[in-house]
Amino acid sequence: MIVDCHTHITFPGFEIKPEDHFVAAEPLDACFVLASPEQSNQQSNKLVSDYVARHGQKMYGFAVVNPVKDDISVRQWSGIKSDMGLSGVVLYCGSEGFHPAHSRALQFYEVADRLHLPLYFHTVPPFGLQSVLEYTRPSLLDEIAQRFPNLKIIIGSMGLPFVNETLYMIAKHENVYGDLTVHPQKVWEVYNTVLSAHEANVLGKLFFGSGLPVQKPQNCIETLLGFNKLIADMNLPTVPREKIREIIERPTLEILGITR
Repeated sequence: MIVDCHTHITFPGFEIKPEDHFVAAEPLDACFVLASPEQSNQQSNKLVSDYVARHGQKMYGFAVVNPVKDDISVRQWSGIKSDMGLSGVVLYCGSEGFHPAHSRALQFYEVADRLHLPLYFHTVPPFGLQSVLEYTRPSLLDEIAQRFPNLKIIIGSMGLPFVNETLYMIAKHENVYGDLTVHPQKVWEVYNTVLSAHEANVLGKLFFGSGLPVQKPQNCIETLLGFNKLIADMNLPTVPREKIREIIERPTLEILGITR
């Protein structure tokens, strides 16, 4: 089963029609649709909820939240999970300018833990001038992972540009995972990230991601399957192909405890 843990139907700087998103997701068995703070969070969550409702066998929505400003009550998020049919939460700490361990954020994680809502920390560049780069550091999630050991946490895009911190975090915490969002045109970045994860013995903690609409899932899958050919003429270390295939075919839904 191929699950893409990183897709959008709206994302600043990129446009895709819902029907085009569905077509691009054809090679996938399931994918996460992450709401974006491009609009108000309420509007974005409604947009994703409506889309997921139309394609419930394949699409799993993640609601966006700014815990410093939004309603973080159990009642509110019980409704988002049950009534809106959303399966997880996405946070944009850097672009929305809040520390991931802000006091209200910690209160929200208690709610997410209680409702079994996995967290996706969206840390992908490029970062706007008003973004707080420091708030995207994976090491800031250390306190959260320790306080809430049963709360599933995904570090988006391997925590770029802080990939090494991500590797240490997913090695340290059983409940922390990395999203291996692939950029096929960035060969050296893909190679170094995958090889570093292999050498750190954490390939088993990575989920496949494409970043759709930024990248197409099929292109990302092909890039990973052909990983050892990326640098075939350079006599550099390789990674066993079966380990790469395991990332693509990982039972992400089961690991995160996501059900309908």
